Amino acid sequence: MADDPELRRVLWYVLGGSRGGENRARILAELKRRPLNMNQLAEKLSLDYRTITHHMGVLSSNSLVVAHGEKYGAMYFLAPRLEAGFGAFEEICSSLHYAT
Repeated sequence: MADDPELRRVLWYVLGGSRGGENRARILAELKRRPLNMNQLAEKLSLDYRTITHHMGVLSSNSLVVAHGEKYGAMYFLAPRLEAGFGAFEEICSSLHYAT
């Protein structure tokens, strides 16, 4: 896929331009490995459920993740656009010195 400049801008904003970017990078890296619900993410990343809820709201509103299902059982996946441009995510995380 060709480079997606808009995706890069969104990733720089969400990961590097605001507080919590490193946790959002960790969430996206986990979702790349496999879809998870918010409880599973909180447990896997040793973060408070409310923290996960906040970050998932940011990621969702920026069209980086999609949910399937309802309420507590909803499973989260990377948005197709992010899946296709995951190399940009890895480059940005490397520039920010985030381990993913």
